[in-house]
Parts: sequence; structure tokens; C-alpha cells
Amino acid sequence: GAPNRGMGWYHAVQMLKEKCPSAALCFVVEPWFLGAGSEGPGGPEFVAWQKDVETKFGVEFVSAMSDLPAVPEGVKRLALISGRTADNPKLLTQCIGSKCSTIYLEKPGAPTVAELETMRDEAAAANVTVKMGYNKNVCKYVRKAREYQDANGGTITFVSNNTYENTPASLGECFERNREGMLKNMVIHELALLVSFFDVSVENIESCVADKEFSSCQTLKGPSGADFTDMDKIKFTIKTKTGKEVTVVGDRCGGEVSWAAVEADGKEVFRHSMPDEEDKANVTVLENEYPGAMPYFFSQDPDYITVKERVASHCVTGCEAEGVATIEVAVETLRVAEYLTPTLTEQLS
Repeated sequence: GAPNRGMGWYHAVQMLKEKCPSAALCFVVEPWFLGAGSEGPGGPEFVAWQKDVETKFGVEFVSAMSDLPAVPEGVKRLALISGRTADNPKLLTQCIGSKCSTIYLEKPGAPTVAELETMRDEAAAANVTVKMGYNKNVCKYVRKAREYQDANGGTITFVSNNTYENTPASLGECFERNREGMLKNMVIHELALLVSFFDVSVENIESCVADKEFSSCQTLKGPSGADFTDMDKIKFTIKTKTGKEVTVVGDRCGGEVSWAAVEADGKEVFRHSMPDEEDKANVTVLENEYPGAMPYFFSQDPDYITVKERVASHCVTGCEAEGVATIEVAVETLRVAEYLTPTLTEQLS
């Protein structure tokens, strides 16, 4: 991924800084910037970063999984897949072929449910564990809100904000780059929370109602000149057949702070934000260290570390990766996203 913008780049930076004791970054596989994209946008910056990392850390850069050396006897290889969603099925196949015993797969995993189910079955047949990069499953603000609800009752609202400019150019670029759409991209983390902790499944959804006054769906031109239709903000409430209720809010232009709130009798009685006061000092340090990088890297920095460390520790020792979503959870999450997208789009039309 591109320095300062790609999630794969930030995962690498964290491992190079030894933030994940159970993992060591040995190889970077980058087909685009080590190929056709080397002189395009982000290419020169990637090449400069590559040279720096090779010199300082001895990490080997290759353009294809087939270029990796064989796994030494007694060594376990963990692959972290953080590429374009459309490329993930073939990348997972290549990782299995390269004898990876564990795979950390970034959300949503694949463009469609059918592809992700095939990936799940392929990994199971090869006895390869696949864990998902749904970092909000382990983050503090979600845990605090769930603990409060467990102790006191009430209903939870999860609010996910991002920092795109509210302009056709900025949102058009966002829509094209994240063409899988709002529900399969930005709020897929929240859908994973609903699947993991609130009994949400396609079969168990009783109703899903959009807040039309808050929500917005637009058709905008991307950098390629093509039109892309997506939601720039969405709010909806799901009720399950088993009696649970939860609300999700996603706003691409909502700012740097996300939160979880609990309401009782129509009033907010609890809120915990990300970043909270404890995290803000770390955000300031990271902003100074990586000027110009995507702001959400910094607010979610501790959670990225937690997920990677738990997955890496599982790879090394076989211990349970507590709280980390499995590919089975990812399949149901994607099923829910595919079910809700036409439902919400129709309500907003």
C-alpha cells in the first residue's frame, strides 16, 4: 500500500516498530508499486520507503507471492493480506500455496459472499487458519459500551466517522476507491460487531429502518470520470427476532472521533469515544511522526496492534486469538451487508 494512505503500509510500520512482539516483518509483497504503478501516484513515495526499510531493517520486497523463498523447517509463516478487496481471493490462494499456516485477512475479505465462502472452504481444506482484521471487535470504546449495557440495560448506538472533505471531488474519489460501497467498506466493522455480539444474522433480522433525515446517498464522478453511487452517510436501526435492538451510524465526513453510546428511556446515559483522553496523547505523537497519514490510523492504532499480536501469538503458540473475528463471522457479516444494501438504498430513494 501507499505510504501514509495504505492500510498495509501502516501494518508494516507497526511491526517494524516492534509493536507486535510475536510477529517479525520479513517480506513485503507489492504487485502494483513494484510493477505497473511504480511511476504513478504514490509510486515514487513507495520506492523511497522500500529503500529505507530494506536498508534499516533488512526486509525483502517482492512483486509476487511466487517470489518468496520456501518456509524453513520449524518456522511458521503468517500472511497479512491488505490489498484491494477484489484481489483477496487469489491472494489467499497464493498464501496457502506459499505454506502460510495462518492468514490475517483485512475486511471485508472478498467482494461477495460466494467468494468468501469459497475462500473459507479452501483454507479449511488446507488446514489454514484465517482471522479477520475487524479491529473494532477488540477496541476499548466498544468494550466499555457493551460492559455498561450488560450491567445497566439500554440500547447501543455505534457511530463511525471519517474525515473526507464534504465535496464532490473528495467523496467521488472515496466512492471509486471503495467501490464495494458503504456497507461493505466503512461500516462493515459495525456489522461485524452486530454479528459477533448482538445475534444479528440475515435470518434473524426482523426489521431494518433507515433514518432518512440523517442519511444521504449520492451519485458522483470518480477520478476516472465514471459515475459511482454510494451513501456518504447512513443511520439505521436493526431489530432482531430474538429481541435485540442496535443502531449504526456511518458518516464519511463526520470527523475524527467515533463512539458508542447507550440510551435508556430516550436519553443518552453512557458514551465512550475513540480516541478517548487516554489515547489522544498517542495520537499527537503519531501525527508528528507520520505527518499527512490518514487520521484514522492514529485513533485506531492500539486496536490494530492488539489484533495483529493476538493473531501472531495464535500462529506461534496455537492459543486462542481472543475477540478476533473468524472468517465464519466475516461470511455472515458480508451476508448481512449484501442483504441490507438494497434494503437501505430503496428506503433512501
